[in-house]
Amino acid sequence: MQMKKNLFLFLSALVLLLSGCSTDYEILRSVDSIILTADSSTKVTGETINFTVTNNDGDELTDQATILVNGNPIVGHSYSSDVVGTFEVKASYLGIESQPVTVTFHDGSEINFVKRVLIEDYTGTWCGYCPRVAHGIELAREQSDKIVATAIHRPSSVTTSSVYDPYNFEAAAELEATLDAEGYPKGFLNRKTQWNFPEPENIAQVIALTQGENPKLGVAMTSSVTGGTINLEVNTKFSKDFTNLKLVVYVLENGLIYEQHNYTEYYNDEDIIEDFEHNHVLRATLTSILGDAIDNTETATGHTYSRTFTVPVPANIANAANIEFVAFIVDENGNAINVRKSAPGETQGFEEL
Repeated sequence: MQMKKNLFLFLSALVLLLSGCSTDYEILRSVDSIILTADSSTKVTGETINFTVTNNDGDELTDQATILVNGNPIVGHSYSSDVVGTFEVKASYLGIESQPVTVTFHDGSEINFVKRVLIEDYTGTWCGYCPRVAHGIELAREQSDKIVATAIHRPSSVTTSSVYDPYNFEAAAELEATLDAEGYPKGFLNRKTQWNFPEPENIAQVIALTQGENPKLGVAMTSSVTGGTINLEVNTKFSKDFTNLKLVVYVLENGLIYEQHNYTEYYNDEDIIEDFEHNHVLRATLTSILGDAIDNTETATGHTYSRTFTVPVPANIANAANIEFVAFIVDENGNAINVRKSAPGETQGFEEL
């Protein structure tokens, strides 16, 4: 009898303890991956590189994480070197390590350019799983402004087809034929690297392509859209010798309103999404979709290659005010080396580091 009484008293005390503390504690979500980024991958000796640590949802963990340079922890989240060299940097938080990034300190004789990543989202208004990639792009762009997204709608312009899409871009079939991936959606990074499924849970793969060694070429555009005519100048500057490069130039359109099928948990788990806003939609290419070859004499160290386009606004553009330009350089294997986007009326300089 006494044992039952003691057990009752113990359980009563436990209930009171838990109920009394319920407002003082919250259950923290577990962290299974962390993302390390640097505000620059290349600096002159004596200058400082600052690091940021986030989880997959974009929550900042910088002050709680440990930054390690070549395996050695540093104080704070900034690093400078007085000697020329390349260093491997990792972050650690609660026993979880980030993917490494590399940073380089040089003597000022090198020129590098801001590194951006191209996302080509093969999608369709009819495709119920395609909002998954669109959501992944939104998450990635929340974590980095170095992302250039394009939506390539596929695959049919036939209104009676079950896969009809009013924004279908027929010429994309030539590009898709070079990719080892069937069906939709599919996201590709820098043209040839498939974004791992499920894309919203693999943001680190995208962010990693904005980190590390910076490219030795940069892109800058100057443009205007007046009187129904596009005037666009694309300039590419090189800080090392390249061969067998190609230029690709896209005309995109934002703010296109059309229904979107949705079989995912995103966008309120709603199917059909009425009045869905489709952005960065590929409407025209001013080059071959695979790229126009650049003569090797134009891609030498210190040289700037220029290409000018004067063309009518494409007939499929609904609102010329919503045009966006994307230009990028691909190597002989079709991989994008660097990419830039621009709005009409913008005069860009090279993003030299």
